[in-house]
Amino acid sequence: MAGQAFKKFLPLFDRVLVERFAAETVTKGGIMLPEKSQGKVLQATVMAVGTGSKGKSGEIQPVSVKVGDKILLPEYGGTKVLLEDKEYFLFRDSDILGKYTE
Repeated sequence: MAGQAFKKFLPLFDRVLVERFAAETVTKGGIMLPEKSQGKVLQATVMAVGTGSKGKSGEIQPVSVKVGDKILLPEYGGTKVLLEDKEYFLFRDSDILGKYTE
């Protein structure tokens, strides 16, 4: 279902479309967490990337992440995008703090 949405939406330039991981709703001890006490999830999966940005001399600088990468996001920022009733976020490549390696 989500695959169809990405055929209709492609980020431009150095933008990266991500899907945040789901917030933890239960502690390791089994206690249910209310929505207010759940922290903002800073980990996400890259769903789509733009072609890159133009450098000073006109060459294209590719985006540093690829589809499927697990990344760390800043606490604030990003633009919320709804695609087929699912919430995603757009970030600039330079706003991404890092990526996880396997």
